[in-house]
Amino acid sequence: MIRKARLKAFAKLNLGLRVLYKRPDNYHEIRTVFQTISLADGLEVEFSCARSTTIEIEGTPHIQDNLVERAARAVLESLAIDGRVRFRLTKRIPSGAGLGGGSSDAAAVLLALPVLAGNAIAPAELHAMATRLGSDVPFFLEGGTVLGLGRGEELYPLPDRPAARGLLVSPAIHSGTAEAYRDVSAKLTLIPLQNKLFSFRQEVWQASDGGSLGSAYNDFEEGVFARHPQLGEIAKWLIRSGAMPVSMTGSGSSIFGIFPDRERLLRAKEARSRKALNSEQIFEISFLSRSQYRSAWRRALKQHTKGDLWPPRSRYAR
Repeated sequence: MIRKARLKAFAKLNLGLRVLYKRPDNYHEIRTVFQTISLADGLEVEFSCARSTTIEIEGTPHIQDNLVERAARAVLESLAIDGRVRFRLTKRIPSGAGLGGGSSDAAAVLLALPVLAGNAIAPAELHAMATRLGSDVPFFLEGGTVLGLGRGEELYPLPDRPAARGLLVSPAIHSGTAEAYRDVSAKLTLIPLQNKLFSFRQEVWQASDGGSLGSAYNDFEEGVFARHPQLGEIAKWLIRSGAMPVSMTGSGSSIFGIFPDRERLLRAKEARSRKALNSEQIFEISFLSRSQYRSAWRRALKQHTKGDLWPPRSRYAR
């Protein structure tokens, strides 16, 4: 029997991102607030039992280190089963834009494939698998608004933000993560660590108490904007258009702005669409709460699940 599911793998924003110091494991310690947004890839999954494992991915060019394939193999190995797994991936989240598209696709596999295979993976093991795949992957097992520490894999759910709408501008500029960390590392000693931690803490507390989002300051912006002035121009345009906060997400290159009302958002979108470069993608986005995120998952898997537990549990499990 072939079991199928049609999923949405949602993107994320970083509502502030602070780089603190380089750790002994050569990763940087960060502080960030992750936020799920409405922009999503489409992922269709088919699973059937087989005597040996085969994994097929349609819709994307061959990628040597494909996170979807790695996630599928990790699930099957954890469950100690073989199977034929077929994916059809429709990419809507721009790649390499700081939106976590590949990480979200991988997390979608971790959540859905055990359900289709009729088994379960303990939440702690699922989180460990996600961490091995990438620093952003664990967040997409949670959704909503989440504080990220460590490399971003140490997660603490925050109260959901009020509904918010914004514009996301994603130009065809690749901002390399390694370059971004190299630029910011050279300046880490210029700002006292305690000052950086204090200002980030204040922003998180203010937002958690229902206040404004604050500056959503991203430590990568200065270096990335210096390398790619077009990104700084996009941020300035969003501010002139009435958005606040305006920030880059991740290490770039997407820039987002949150608007106080939809009328101003639509005016800005129309104006930018008339003048935008052909290589620039513009998306209208909204925040997804944790309950909205998980409800979307439950709807997608309702044919194959039982109960309302999280992560979703397979109705085929014995």
